Amino acid sequence: MTAPSNTPTAAATDTSVAALHDKILIVDFGSQVTQLIARRVREDGVYCEIVPFQKAEAAFRQMNPKAVILSGGPESVHEEGSPRAPQLIFDSGVPVMGICYGQMTMAAQLGGTVEGGHHREFGRADVEVKTNSLLFDGVWQTGEQHQVWMSHGDRITQMPPGFSVAGVSPNAPFAVIQDEKRKYYGLMFHPEVVHTPDGAKLIRNFVRNIAGLGGDWTMHAFREEEIKKIRAQVGSRKVICGLSGGVDSAVAAVLIHEAIGDQLTCVFVDHGLLRLNEAETVVDLFRHHYNIPLVHVDASKLFLGELAGVTDPEAKRKTIGRLFIDVFEAEAKKIGGADFLAQGTLYPDVIESVSFTGGPSVTIKSHHNVGGLPARMNMKLVEPLRELFKDEVRVLGRELGLPDVFVGRHPFPGPGLAIRCPGEITTDKLDILRKADAIYIDEIRKAGLYDTIWQAFAVLLPVKTVGVMGDGRTYDYVVGLRAVTSTDGMTADFYPFDMKFLGNTATRIINEVKGVNRVVYDVTSKPPGTIEWE
Repeated sequence: MTAPSNTPTAAATDTSVAALHDKILIVDFGSQVTQLIARRVREDGVYCEIVPFQKAEAAFRQMNPKAVILSGGPESVHEEGSPRAPQLIFDSGVPVMGICYGQMTMAAQLGGTVEGGHHREFGRADVEVKTNSLLFDGVWQTGEQHQVWMSHGDRITQMPPGFSVAGVSPNAPFAVIQDEKRKYYGLMFHPEVVHTPDGAKLIRNFVRNIAGLGGDWTMHAFREEEIKKIRAQVGSRKVICGLSGGVDSAVAAVLIHEAIGDQLTCVFVDHGLLRLNEAETVVDLFRHHYNIPLVHVDASKLFLGELAGVTDPEAKRKTIGRLFIDVFEAEAKKIGGADFLAQGTLYPDVIESVSFTGGPSVTIKSHHNVGGLPARMNMKLVEPLRELFKDEVRVLGRELGLPDVFVGRHPFPGPGLAIRCPGEITTDKLDILRKADAIYIDEIRKAGLYDTIWQAFAVLLPVKTVGVMGDGRTYDYVVGLRAVTSTDGMTADFYPFDMKFLGNTATRIINEVKGVNRVVYDVTSKPPGTIEWE
């Protein structure tokens, strides 16, 4: 899935990935987990794009996809003005799979009936398989019951002509419907979420067996194609790349360097909000391991000065983003002018920064310049990773030969420790946080858990508590610890540390970090639809 130009729904060109591979169009009706549909498709090596329903007809004409998946959504099909899929999709003859709302709009548009006011069904449910289906091939058998994840308040009460029931649940007599002649399939449940254990297999059956796509989209192919695209876009001109210290920008830089060599100059801005020894690690990797031209800018005084007294998280993000652009602009002039700015924007950054259905997500990714650059910069963006999810970036990093110790690092947000230090930012608070975070990660590595955990970090809470240490009272900060497991960073659950680990880690932090007298562990999960974990 991709956004080949400045918007996630732009037309594919002859040099785009879309022109080189069979593909699937995913029509987004506003589901919190639409991205997970795309992830399941991508896991089978099949290229796909997500587009909002308002732009689906144009995207279908441009893409010429081999199949279409209609996502879930919050609306009710029976209500006036609710979203619909373009009729063009059903007239085209391509296989279609509708999920939840997608199933219901497909049923309504093809002559069935959808009603509200029936029993709602949210969470886990059991589907009973009523008949054979190509969708179930090798996965489910007639008469079996299988766990799925439901999320609906409406339901189909009359199927469209040509459809039959393939599965039922206690509150959904049309849990799975199908018209195998036209290759139309409708699922009331969500196969894309992990709470439907066989869901990925059902999607694979649709993609591979029903739609007949071969799965030719590999990371090696992506690497070769993206190098050609970068060369075609950049030509003989210069590119400046902003390194943040995270995996995304590092992988982007190495890929671009492989494409255009010393036309690329990396600018690593130390904004004073990095993890312990972060700057040294990044500089060593790029100057000595890859020999990529690198400018190391110590702008910590500038950033911390601008952030003094700022407590609002969004104001912090916007301040940091603005200063990054200012620094990049100044450095571009110093190196003789650059026509392009490269950054490690990922696909979730792109689609979450565009409000597909009028929601608030447009403000979420404000620390990524996915909406464009200030006109005064007169530079174009090079974003070679904007087709990829985080775990795919790691695969690409390994494909490019980046050290595994670097590729496997936990995600680190662009604003750095600014958003892990709620409230006013001071040098003393940042020092406390760095030391506590380093001890926490050190303990995780010693326990052999680092690669098991998707992301772990410490937060310096904006409160102080009274404590007793030795023979005296203290009034110091509380450090919060977070650790989550995930496959894609979109949904996550807290890691179940044993109490011995937490006790040892807390003891080290309190003993070794002056200014801390309490340590707490956050057991909050990240449910579907939550955009970031910070």
